[in-house]
Amino acid sequence: MDEKELLKRAFEVKENAYAPYSKFRVGAALLTSNGRLYTGVNVENASFGATNCAERTAVFKAVSDGERKIAEIAIASDSEEIIYPCGICRQVLLEFGEPGMKIICSRNNGEYKVYSLDDLLPNAFKSINIRNEK
Repeated sequence: MDEKELLKRAFEVKENAYAPYSKFRVGAALLTSNGRLYTGVNVENASFGATNCAERTAVFKAVSDGERKIAEIAIASDSEEIIYPCGICRQVLLEFGEPGMKIICSRNNGEYKVYSLDDLLPNAFKSINIRNEK
């Protein structure tokens, strides 16, 4: 699946977002290294801390199906500006992203830019940082 098709899926699923408070709908579509597609939307809650971002929704769906390697993810919203994953989503993507994972960030007119996770999360806190290796 190419970048444009993945982004198209993100825009389509964005319509299912549950965003009654912010009115800021976000959709995400990810492709695993096995070639499986997963989508997600932001799901808000009156207690904002219980809100879940579209990117994490898609990742959690993939993980719950046994997937552990994400090759790329596309993110779509209603914003006129390019939208990027939040810090928590970047950390979750790091946990399951393949080396060189592509992150396709877009604006509401379909224009997009492609980044690597290293571009968006330099000097990341990785699992190796918590291992007791000598």
